[in-house]
Amino acid sequence: MGIGNLEVLGYPVFNGKLETVDWSAPKLMVNTINQYSYCIAHEDAAFEKALKDSDILLPDGVGIVWAAKWFKKERVQKIAGADIHEFLLQYLQQTGGRCFYMGSSNEVLEKIKKRASQEYPNVAVGTHSPPYKPDFTPEDNAKIMNAINQFSPDVVFVGMTAPKQEKWVNQNGALIEKGVVCSIGAVFDFYAGTVQRPGKVWQNLGLEWLGRFVKEPKRMWKRYFYYGGVFAYHLVARTDKK
Repeated sequence: MGIGNLEVLGYPVFNGKLETVDWSAPKLMVNTINQYSYCIAHEDAAFEKALKDSDILLPDGVGIVWAAKWFKKERVQKIAGADIHEFLLQYLQQTGGRCFYMGSSNEVLEKIKKRASQEYPNVAVGTHSPPYKPDFTPEDNAKIMNAINQFSPDVVFVGMTAPKQEKWVNQNGALIEKGVVCSIGAVFDFYAGTVQRPGKVWQNLGLEWLGRFVKEPKRMWKRYFYYGGVFAYHLVARTDKK
């Protein structure tokens, strides 16, 4: 169970303030949940376990925010992967900390390092680009863990898309010696500038999902519209049981 949780749709969703969390704790596993990941986890037991095992499970989607309000009469603040990424970089800037990016291509990682060195000069940044394959071999994992632990980061950002990243952390996170381990997927591309995140207007209106769909309709239509319908079905089914 995590920190400052509210049970929403069977998941321990974070409903506190990021500023109140002790980010210097020896180990914290941070994930996000939205309507898409909820639906995928309903069909993938390993993914469901990874989300429920989170120390902090952030509500990254208006669907989860609405569900909290409908079922729990609680107002939960949406915190996207990009938000926790920015927050932790600012925290490390203040503390002179170290962060490590595991995932994506070397090209993207170099763009991340360049931008981070300009915006957060007090933060030491390490990176590792893993092989592009569905599953890692024991040798792959050994190289990943060696790279992370030799750098000894305070925060590890993992970006391999859901549900692969969450399941990998759940299965291998114990081998990471210390720090906050945070699965943030598309944020690697957002921060590198290879994919543009929808602007503040979209975010403040709760329509970031629509902004992403407009930019990438072929890739995002199923996530938002098909799984939006599946998510609505689950909400109705739970409402009927109230």
